[in-house]
Amino acid sequence: MQFKELPAQLVAAKPILEKINEAGFEAYFVGGCVRDMILGEELHDVDIASSAYPEEIKEIFEKTVDTGIQHGTVMVLDHGEGYEITTFRTESTYTDFRRPDSVTFVRSLSEDLKRRDFTINAFALDADGTVIDLFNGLDDLEKKQIRAVGKAKERFTEDALRMMRALRFAAKLDFSIEEATLEALAELAPNLEKIAVERIQVEFEKMLMGQAAGRSLMTMVEVGLLPYFPGKTGRIKASHLLALANYLEKKQPQNFAEVWTLYLATAGLGADELQQELRTWKLSREIMSTVNRLAPTIEKVDDLSVWDLYQINDLSETFLSVLAIIGVDESVRLSIAEQFKALPIHSTKELAVSGGALIQAGIAQPGPALGKILSDIEHAVVNGQVENEKSVLFDFAKGK
Repeated sequence: MQFKELPAQLVAAKPILEKINEAGFEAYFVGGCVRDMILGEELHDVDIASSAYPEEIKEIFEKTVDTGIQHGTVMVLDHGEGYEITTFRTESTYTDFRRPDSVTFVRSLSEDLKRRDFTINAFALDADGTVIDLFNGLDDLEKKQIRAVGKAKERFTEDALRMMRALRFAAKLDFSIEEATLEALAELAPNLEKIAVERIQVEFEKMLMGQAAGRSLMTMVEVGLLPYFPGKTGRIKASHLLALANYLEKKQPQNFAEVWTLYLATAGLGADELQQELRTWKLSREIMSTVNRLAPTIEKVDDLSVWDLYQINDLSETFLSVLAIIGVDESVRLSIAEQFKALPIHSTKELAVSGGALIQAGIAQPGPALGKILSDIEHAVVNGQVENEKSVLFDFAKGK
């Protein structure tokens, strides 16, 4: 297969390949950027592999940065852009199920491509637009399936995270997982425990945002991967994943806040269990705060007060999106959205009076009593008991 026209990102990087070729070495676009080009998808990263060793790349180009020299990666700076060039390599055993114990630089493209995870990620593209497909990845794209390069058991033993990547790509592309690859995933599922939580988190987030996230969740349950997931075994039930799978058939989360609110705030966990799960996943403080604040509200979505909505109004977009995913009736969501809009204030900063104003007017003195008065004012304004006007609030405070 040959492409006469390349995407703009590859056209911009093409002179890098040509300059390496002119120096007597081979250079190709590789991996996901080639796959996405074939599928007509938007390109994100542009990856380049070459037969030139790192020191040789540094001799060819004037401006380079050693971004991963131990793994054969050098960044070439060209016209304000940075392109990472990685030398063809082979990898040794993976005693930690994560990283190769050592890498060896080679001159052979085929040796480099055979170490990659899946056939649809093992393409190379030369400067003339010719696709090099050594493992029938084009057939797998046609069949819409994820298949490991070589023996799936070997690929998953080398790096157990590849099992999550299989599920993630299946979700992203709406592909099935080829039978032998699926069997290896089920057999080696326990190896996932050896992978850092942070690495699993990245793949899981991308998986749940994929168009076929529901099917990947069902696959997780079917192959027995859930018991080896981060978190206490049994805390997240298979029934929860299957329920989410049904929801995700129609709509998927669009950002990380929605991902974790959907996954954890709807799991029926107690407050302590929710905290433990959030900590286990090592999520950011912002995400943890979002899930903690929205979980109680989601649990009582049919019995929400104005005060409940006021407390989460800054998270209204995430809240409404998750409600849509889990199938809350549109009329209910529209009513909640209108209530958000109708809130008289959205934070204490919008109150017409402040603690300082109350003290200056001689209505209150500094101390706990002042805090209680301000809290009463906030509740009264939010609940529509008094108008948010200075004179009205002064009169209200005098009555406390």
